[in-house]
Amino acid sequence: MTHRLSDQLISTVEGLDAHVSYGEVTKVLGLLVEMTGFGEDLSVGSRVTLRPAKAKPVPCEVIGFQDKKALLMPFGTLEGVGLGCRAEIHDADPVIFPDESWLGRIVNALGEPVDGKGPLMKGKQSMPLKNEAPSPYNRQRIGEKLDLGVKAMNTFVSTCLGQRLGIFSGSGVGKSVLLSMMARYTEAEISVIGLVGERGREVQEFIQDDLGEDGLKRSVVIVATGDEPALMRRQAAYMTLTVAEYFRNQGKQVLCMIDSLTRFAMAQREIGLSAGEPPTSKGYPPTTFSELARLLERAGPGVEGEGSMTGIFSVLVEGDDHNEPVSDSVRGIVDGHIVMERDIADRGRYPAINVLKSISRMMPDCLNEQQQAIIRRAKQLVSTYEDMAELIRLGAYRRGSDKKVDEAIQYYDQIEEFLTQRKQVSRTIDESFAELAAVLGMPYGEAVQSAGVEIPDSTGTQGEGAS
Repeated sequence: MTHRLSDQLISTVEGLDAHVSYGEVTKVLGLLVEMTGFGEDLSVGSRVTLRPAKAKPVPCEVIGFQDKKALLMPFGTLEGVGLGCRAEIHDADPVIFPDESWLGRIVNALGEPVDGKGPLMKGKQSMPLKNEAPSPYNRQRIGEKLDLGVKAMNTFVSTCLGQRLGIFSGSGVGKSVLLSMMARYTEAEISVIGLVGERGREVQEFIQDDLGEDGLKRSVVIVATGDEPALMRRQAAYMTLTVAEYFRNQGKQVLCMIDSLTRFAMAQREIGLSAGEPPTSKGYPPTTFSELARLLERAGPGVEGEGSMTGIFSVLVEGDDHNEPVSDSVRGIVDGHIVMERDIADRGRYPAINVLKSISRMMPDCLNEQQQAIIRRAKQLVSTYEDMAELIRLGAYRRGSDKKVDEAIQYYDQIEEFLTQRKQVSRTIDESFAELAAVLGMPYGEAVQSAGVEIPDSTGTQGEGAS
């Protein structure tokens, strides 16, 4: 215990500023603060603490400069801040000190505990919040398949260690539940979850009901609710990647998830427009898209001797438009995309993944020949049915007109049942493929017997395992 306290003391001292200088507030407009008297001590991204006489200190960040004045945005409210308020300038870069004891904890964007379980222990090593991605010339290649515990993901969107995927969906389609299922059932050693701009009332629901006690034990959750300032929401995403990088550097296999990148982009839009950037596509300034790329490139495999960080990032598509600017930008950066659609959710099939529009760029290389054959067969049946769906529902199609369509009609409901999965149920990769193979009447080696999956009879009925 004494050794632990001495390490914490050393890390605290190392994190202190070498010297402190001061500036003065000259203007407050909305959430934008102007400061003078800073000399050459500041740069974009520097930290400043406003110290009003009759209110709590307000941490801020420098977001730009104009007419020899520094432009600041606060991490909290500006109550008590007025003209002439003293501004304390920090020369140290913003860093955190993650530690393995953070597992099972919930923290805010500043790295402060918000779960009522006491203070966080500080680790020995400092980690910069705005870290650089590993060199592309030294990074390891993407690894083997990662079991995510969700049948649709394990089969139709197979994911590998170090891969980055985007989940694209409108509001209320079930992306948060899907993320929680993967966090709870994944084979990855550690999950780091960032709730960026989340509704305040849903945080406890996500942690207690969706993630659960077992999922939380091997997770670190970073929370910034929608009512917090833009800097807090943006920094929650940086914090999530930094904590995940810490565990990756320890040689761990990490699953890093952010819900959602759209709210990160909206926060960056607020910051950019306040700093005077010109609005471009849908009001997003240019830095929004460059920051998205910098953030997402930090995920992935580490260098030799390190672990890997598998990234799954949700994108809240505005107006169910999957081609809006943020979605389009993210889709060009990540290594695959999962499309969730409201029409599928409306008919009661969860997770509401459209398996025809969802793509993993690691497929088919990560599947063996038998698995590839099963997926090809299933996609052909679903695609054939979807092409004729309107005629089938109207009763305009007559059985016997096309053998392939008749076959698709026979199997479609069974495949839909396979894709349905309650959040309390998990399935391994072999169990998922064995169950799908049984639905299609195809062999799947010894996995059919080892997974204990019953082969459906001619009527296509399945057991409770497809729930």
